[in-house]
Amino acid sequence: MKIAFVGKGGSGKTTLSSLFIRHLTANEAPVVAVDADINQHLGAALGLGDAEIATLPAMGAHLPLIKDYLRGTNPRITSAETMIKTTPPGEGSRLLRVSEDNPVYEACARPVMLDDGEIRLMATGSFTESDLGVACYHSKVGAVELCLNHLVDGPEEFVVVDMTAGSDSFASGMFTRFDMTFLVAEPTRKGVSVYRQYKEYARDFGVALKVVGNKVQSRDDVDFLREEVGEDLLVTVGHSDWVRAMEKGRPARFELLEAENRCALQTLQDAAEDSYENRDWERYTRQMVHFHLRNAESWGNAKTGADLAAQIDPGFVLNESLAVPQPY
Repeated sequence: MKIAFVGKGGSGKTTLSSLFIRHLTANEAPVVAVDADINQHLGAALGLGDAEIATLPAMGAHLPLIKDYLRGTNPRITSAETMIKTTPPGEGSRLLRVSEDNPVYEACARPVMLDDGEIRLMATGSFTESDLGVACYHSKVGAVELCLNHLVDGPEEFVVVDMTAGSDSFASGMFTRFDMTFLVAEPTRKGVSVYRQYKEYARDFGVALKVVGNKVQSRDDVDFLREEVGEDLLVTVGHSDWVRAMEKGRPARFELLEAENRCALQTLQDAAEDSYENRDWERYTRQMVHFHLRNAESWGNAKTGADLAAQIDPGFVLNESLAVPQPY
């Protein structure tokens, strides 16, 4: 399952996504974690030191390799250079699977050992001095979107993506790539403002959205969130001494996380697993095509000098029957 954590800056989305990743690992689920926020805090939340974070490869820096591998033998893609972030797979494309070895993971992922097991961590990469004034955030996350378009995952596998703050992800089609989106909201007017934007944008695309109330201190906070988001409020999380220690760089073993917060994380996992029943691969594929055509017309054709609509394989539907590792 593909899970996104979103929310305004400072809402705690990175902290909660890291706790969810730890929880899944404790439950022996295979996890690929993706830091798709240019602020790049997920590694630290998972316990990496500054030196380890500095050595994480940037997915954007390996975009030519990613394109070349995913292109495979797809005859509709004349060259890797004509692939853009929305290019959908077709017959002959190589696909990514959560529990496999491939050149994309070798180049872009690094193993991270947690208390209860190992995950793969991938990161978009932060802005560099050469990006200032000439690049935008979306040029960084294009590699993430391309990989998600070519990813086949099963019901007991998890891809957890820590998204950029605010509603920036709606500037691309990546917001439709998830089985469940958890929106982390504080019990304030600003805290729920991003929820309203997400709810409005997501409605037309069938995006499953649940709100996680964070930094909740009282019954009044819970009532406020319930009034603002209604039945979309899934669970609330309050103060955590374990999280405070983690943020100081001195976390206890994950098994010592407060019982009420462990229960909240299990609620998130249950909701994610329930969403799997609503997975519709045909709709998922149609949405890929929809955003690819929009991007092709808007800028892709002009940038690549090719008719990118020709990359669409009309008979291809991404689905789990294709989840068989291929040689490379």
